[in-house]
Amino acid sequence: MNGKSSGLLIVSIMTIFGIMTIPGDASAESNQVSVTPINEEISLEKTITTMSVPQENKLPWGTVRGDASDYVERYPVIIQFYKGGDPVHFAQVDVKGDGSYEYKFRVRNLDLNTGEFVNIFQGDYTVKIFKVIPNTNDLA
Repeated sequence: MNGKSSGLLIVSIMTIFGIMTIPGDASAESNQVSVTPINEEISLEKTITTMSVPQENKLPWGTVRGDASDYVERYPVIIQFYKGGDPVHFAQVDVKGDGSYEYKFRVRNLDLNTGEFVNIFQGDYTVKIFKVIPNTNDLA
């Protein structure tokens, strides 16, 4: 591939990715939150939610976000995706100073060999989110 063709390919790919940076057309509903004390100072907050990615999804990104809330410094948020009980994808993200977090992931990808778009996520997923928070329970 000559330099001009290579440059054109890179610009085309970057243009496609630039257009597709809008968050994906995935939806999620919060189902349940549980808090388990770890010790006298901290607890583990577990949120279980369902994410649905429609088959006709055309956008490439999905996002898992948490609003500003209590958190314990130096403990990341762990995000786990399951499909039908099988693990599919795990992630670890840092909590921002205000207690919020965000994890952006690909839902759809371009196969550079074929030029076809491939759905990475499609259908219903269980998403488990683990965050360490200050202990609110009296363990005495």
